[in-house]
Amino acid sequence: MDDAARTFLENNHAAAMTTLKRNGTPHTVRIGVALVDGKIWSSGTPDRLRTKHLRRDPRSTLFVFNDAWAYLTLECQVTILEGPGAIADSVKLFETMQRGMTPAPSPGKLVWYGQEKSVDEFMKLMEEERRIIYQFDVTRSYGLYGATPTR
Repeated sequence: MDDAARTFLENNHAAAMTTLKRNGTPHTVRIGVALVDGKIWSSGTPDRLRTKHLRRDPRSTLFVFNDAWAYLTLECQVTILEGPGAIADSVKLFETMQRGMTPAPSPGKLVWYGQEKSVDEFMKLMEEERRIIYQFDVTRSYGLYGATPTR
């Protein structure tokens, strides 16, 4: 990815994630993404259909977009980060995604399904849901996200 793509990802968190069903048919869902420590992350759970698809075939395409019709398409290989570290990673992911949010969460709080939670409450919820992190390693990127389209 180039610098313009990284800037686009820092400012836009709405995305669609496409995985592949066993028969090759695409399966697409809306997700949130963020650049965390230079890596593209999203959140999920072990029982999500997309997780099952990724365990069989780690390929995924992300379509990151904004309200101004700009977009960034990322062809990726996905690594699933799970276990005790995924809970702390979830905090980092959601803190990153919620920076600049309007209205902003109160200091020391994270928003979960429209309600503010303390970091401890949030971590407990992440543990109960057995949250995992999808880490996207980009193999190709293109789109209309900077001054000129890329292919």
